[in-house]
Amino acid sequence: MEENILSIIESFIQAIVQGLTEFLPVSSSGHLSLVQHFFGVNGESAVFFTILLHLGTLVAVFIAFRELIWKLIKEFFSMIKDIFTGKFSFKKMNPERNMIIMLIIALLPLIPVYFFKDFFTGVASDADIIVEGICFLYTATILFLSDRCGHGKKTIGQINTRNALTIGIFQCVALLPGVSRSGSTISAGLFCGLSRKTAVEFSFVLGIPAIIGGCLSEFGDLNAEGVASIGIAPMIIGFVVSAVVGFLAIKLVQWLINSDKFKIFAIYTAILGVIVLVLGIIEHVSGQTIMQMIA
Repeated sequence: MEENILSIIESFIQAIVQGLTEFLPVSSSGHLSLVQHFFGVNGESAVFFTILLHLGTLVAVFIAFRELIWKLIKEFFSMIKDIFTGKFSFKKMNPERNMIIMLIIALLPLIPVYFFKDFFTGVASDADIIVEGICFLYTATILFLSDRCGHGKKTIGQINTRNALTIGIFQCVALLPGVSRSGSTISAGLFCGLSRKTAVEFSFVLGIPAIIGGCLSEFGDLNAEGVASIGIAPMIIGFVVSAVVGFLAIKLVQWLINSDKFKIFAIYTAILGVIVLVLGIIEHVSGQTIMQMIA
């Protein structure tokens, strides 16, 4: 097999990893980066396949939160109508309209980060896993702290500007591989006093424009040769499997956070972070990857 060409088995494994970890607060980018590292997949083929898997999990969000998303879509057009007819008022907003405004505010911190996207892409697709190890430990820390203070009661109609900006800043940090986007935004929501249900809903819906924007910005920089090296079958399998597994992962997160078992992810990412750091150091010292040593 030529270098960077994804086999059916590899695409299936990566899709499962992406589907599970996109919504479990353990960092999909970090896990996917590790899988691609050990499979020897890097460069443009790795970036494109990551985009494809993100789009698959995006479908899972639309299915899992279809009722809330539909309400938000209807309220968005109603809000636009009120703006043009002079009836819009910040003081008289229903919960859905308030959530729309807060989602927009939470996305604002991503605008300046866009100018550093090459840095984040380079870290995610390089051959070094030490950064991932450090980021996994960061994820473990915020998950542990949020689990201890996550007893707020704010609903979507009570989220304020400060809450939205805080969640948005945490989401920016999650662009690093090993820092969980869902873990960061859910934790930030819990830090701000949101109820567990509201924190999950806001986190996952916030991920929709963030994922779409990230995919579009990365896609424009790819060339046809890097995309063609993947193959049609792996792309289809990756998209479908990541969507199905992603939907199941969302349901699992909802159950775990409502069952007060969120701390299990802090323990997992802490252990993983230590292991990845050790492996990364071993690779640096030996000058070979773990897979090269095994082979």
